[in-house]
Amino acid sequence: MNCAFALDRIRIVLSRPSHPGNIGAAARAMKTMGLTRLWLVSPAAFPDPVADARASGAGDVLASARVVSTLEEALAGTVLAAAVTARRRELSLPRLNARAAAAELVPWTERGEIALVFGNETSGLTNEEVGLCAMPVTIPTSPDFSSLNLGAAVQLLSYELRMAVLEPAAVYTGDPQPQPATHDEVEGFLAHLERAVTESGFHEPHNPRRLMPRFRRLFGRVRLEKEEVGILRGMLSSFQRKAE
Repeated sequence: MNCAFALDRIRIVLSRPSHPGNIGAAARAMKTMGLTRLWLVSPAAFPDPVADARASGAGDVLASARVVSTLEEALAGTVLAAAVTARRRELSLPRLNARAAAAELVPWTERGEIALVFGNETSGLTNEEVGLCAMPVTIPTSPDFSSLNLGAAVQLLSYELRMAVLEPAAVYTGDPQPQPATHDEVEGFLAHLERAVTESGFHEPHNPRRLMPRFRRLFGRVRLEKEEVGILRGMLSSFQRKAE
């Protein structure tokens, strides 16, 4: 696997970072491991001289950073997104530790862009943000002191990603691979599914029974392919036409 090619297909996404110094520290951590694609979701302050100072030679990563308003925008076009979270979440997919997650994420760069999402320094990622990602990732810190700075967390995951590229668990054979559905294609399918089950009366928005989060978890485990999304949406459209 070409190292530069793989690393160039990895987005590091910081959602709602509150301190510009942590943005700079994350940029420096990324650059030391060959990562350059930084996305910022609604940062409290950016650009900022404090971020520039903490970047310490990684100003080019800051200069090329993409700033967006929502996590959905930051994940658009990706084929797999992972959420770094310390807390267990209800209805969440099983969490992978940082090393196992990197080993699973990197092969997906052969198929498209991937994203690794970090949350706000104080509150972390919301349940909704974690739900937008197909892979929860945890850093197995000491239970006696689990507090980890955002820049340090980015450094640790960036290192694991680089090592997964340099020492892959399996050699890519070049065999044709099914085209994975992008994040926005999966979100479009889930929105279509919600409309269809609501119109049928199976799903009551005022009494939801956590139905849609369960659907999200189900299809997050499956890792849908582009063709599969087309089949599922075609099936839903057929059901809707019959109902009309």
